[in-house]
Amino acid sequence: MHTLSRLLVLLAHLLAACGANAEGSLFKVPTRDGVVTTLFWETAPNAQATVLLFPGGDGGFGKLENGKATSSNFLVRSTPLFLVNGFNVAIFGRPTDTTALGWADRTEANHMTDIAKVLAFVKQKSSLPVWIVGTSRGTVSATAMAIKVRDPAIAGLVLTSSVVRMATPGAVPSQDLKAIQIPVLVYHHAQDACTHCKPSDTPLIIAKLTNAPIKKLMLVDGGSRPSGDACGSQHWHGFVGMEPQAIHQIANWIKNPIH
Repeated sequence: MHTLSRLLVLLAHLLAACGANAEGSLFKVPTRDGVVTTLFWETAPNAQATVLLFPGGDGGFGKLENGKATSSNFLVRSTPLFLVNGFNVAIFGRPTDTTALGWADRTEANHMTDIAKVLAFVKQKSSLPVWIVGTSRGTVSATAMAIKVRDPAIAGLVLTSSVVRMATPGAVPSQDLKAIQIPVLVYHHAQDACTHCKPSDTPLIIAKLTNAPIKKLMLVDGGSRPSGDACGSQHWHGFVGMEPQAIHQIANWIKNPIH
C-alpha cells in the first residue's frame, strides 16, 4: 500500500474513533402510502458535498451496529473514506414493501418516488450539493435517478462497476443517457470479471452521454487478493484492496470534474 493509501486509512480510523460525528444514524423516511425507506446518514466535519450512495446486490446497507453500517458492499464499507475526503454520507436502503431491489425494480416509478422522497429528506439534513454514486446493480438506480429525478441539488453522477451488459434489465447503456445533463464519472476496474460489467463495454456509456457537460471514463487497476464471486464485493468488481485509492480518486474528481 502506498503512502497516500496508508494515510487515508489512518485518517479513516481516527475519524471512526472520534467522539463528535463518529456515528451515523438510521432514518425511516415515509416515501409512499404505508411504505418507509431506510436511510443511513453520517456527517463529515467541514463537508464540501453529500454523496447519496446506492449499493449493489439486493440493496441496503446491512444492520446498524454502533452507528456503523455493516454491509461489505464497496460503497458502504468505504463510508469512513468518503467522510475523510470531506463528504457527508447518505446511503439509500430498501423500502419496507420489498426484501430485495431487483434489476427491474430499480427503474420503476415506485423506486423513483422513494428516491425523490429520500433526496428531499437528505436536503433537510444538509443544503450542500448532492452527488449520486452507485456501484454494480446500484448504478441502475443511480442512472435512473439522474434521468428521472430532476432537482437542482443534484450536482453530478458517479458510476462505479457499472452494469453494461445490454441484456441485463436496466443496464446503464440501455437507459436514456442523453437525458442526463450533469457531470458524470464512470469509474471501473480494468480486471472486473463480472459478466454484467465488462470493462470493454464501458465506453458505450460515455458515447451515449451526449448532453452531459462533463464526462469521464477512468479505467483503473490495483488492489490485492480478490476472492469469491467475480460479481461480489471482495473481488476486483468491488475494488478490493484499493478502497482508499479509489475513493480518493473519485473524491478528487467530484471536487474538480474534468474531462
